[in-house]
Amino acid sequence: MPFNIALFASGSGSNVENIVRYFSDKPDFHFPVIISNKSDAFVHQRAKTLHIPSFTFTKDDFFDGHKILTLLKEYQVDFIVLAGFLLKIPPTIISAFPDKIINIHPALLPKFGGKGMYGHHVHHAVIEAGETQSGITIHYVNEHYDEGNIIFQAVCEVLPEDTPDTLANKVHALEYEYFPLIIEKIATTRK
Repeated sequence: MPFNIALFASGSGSNVENIVRYFSDKPDFHFPVIISNKSDAFVHQRAKTLHIPSFTFTKDDFFDGHKILTLLKEYQVDFIVLAGFLLKIPPTIISAFPDKIINIHPALLPKFGGKGMYGHHVHHAVIEAGETQSGITIHYVNEHYDEGNIIFQAVCEVLPEDTPDTLANKVHALEYEYFPLIIEKIATTRK
């Protein structure tokens, strides 16, 4: 029986597509559903291309959690991966999936985490702080933004001439390289 992983995304879904394509020749892993909090997010277009059903839920739905849990149960989801998902996961979902939800953050936590720290906001803050390194952090999700136990980090150099855009490109490269590998490693131990 395949290990069913739900993908949550709020934006373009480039990480979602990268993850699904990575696992395309690994029949033990299945991505039955994509969930978003934005009906106009490009991830829905990617979902169509990937032939994966996608659903949008309101902020209130996420805050409550019960409609989402019903859908996750319907799709027999074993594990949740946040791939560019910007809402805080409510306690109802966290308690239903203890240590079974992971997120990727575009900086080296514990620095540059928390509410409002996503995308270019993070890269701008890293550059403004004069950091010489940034990278990615893959971590378990708990009830606080970006405070779950760290699973993995990868580092890139921040050069004096870097802009939020150039730093974003470096961080995206790390995301694409490592996120699927870490998902596979964790999921393999959970099967």
